[in-house]
Amino acid sequence: MIPICVQCGTGGNPCRCKVVGPTLGLVAFVAAAVVEWPVGALVYIFKHAKGRRIMGHPATHVYPKVSRSIPI
Repeated sequence: MIPICVQCGTGGNPCRCKVVGPTLGLVAFVAAAVVEWPVGALVYIFKHAKGRRIMGHPATHVYPKVSRSIPI
């Protein structure tokens, strides 16, 4: 099973739907989360704000940047 993400209603391309960008964004999100969530959990023990920021990084930075960088 391959996860496919579709985002419709965008103005970035003529067909107004994005498939490749959101799907690759999801793959990048999962790859970053596998690394960053355990590290963030370990850091959270000592520095709460820093740990939360590390654990939120895949959702707040990785997914949006990859998804927006590919217009189709």
